[in-house]
Amino acid sequence: MAIQLNDTHPALAIAELQRYFVDEAGLEWDDAWSIVSHTISYTNHTLMPEALEKWSAALLKETVPRHYEILEEIDRRFMREAERTLGKDHATLAKISIFEHGVHPRVRMANVAVIGSHTVNGVAAIHSRLLAERLFPEFARLWPGKFTNVTNGITPRRWLLAANPELSAVISKRLGNAWITDLDRLANLRAYAEDPEFLGE
Repeated sequence: MAIQLNDTHPALAIAELQRYFVDEAGLEWDDAWSIVSHTISYTNHTLMPEALEKWSAALLKETVPRHYEILEEIDRRFMREAERTLGKDHATLAKISIFEHGVHPRVRMANVAVIGSHTVNGVAAIHSRLLAERLFPEFARLWPGKFTNVTNGITPRRWLLAANPELSAVISKRLGNAWITDLDRLANLRAYAEDPEFLGE
């Protein structure tokens, strides 16, 4: 089984899966957590703050109290592990905690996603590098192997056929329409790489 978190919107799935395994399946915490953290991966699509949701701790505690308890336990165990690696650097530990304390305490869903996932990736090489270097450097120090890259692909019908109909028509004139559902056929355009008429079109 694999669960992919696209940004932080579904990050509560980590607490829900842990709850299911502990409360309903009767697993011990560590056994459940091993399954959860090997099942879930997290893709960050942007470095902008809107993709790094922070939810009201009071609201979560009121609406999903058991999930909130599970988040507290995840954080307690994680912070113990982080302190062993990072030492008693309280500023760093406060930054990587699931909970942002203050007048209106909040739950950092990006931190939940990183802690509960087996891999964290951006959608381009530079984006993935910035995740590790600028957005989550403390987590990258803890788990350097967790951060990876998966470059977003494109769909030919959207980004070539629909977005550039003139170019699509030029390609279809040479290759027929089969390339639309079989991108490997685009390799046949190499035969026209030096063709002045093709290049002119």
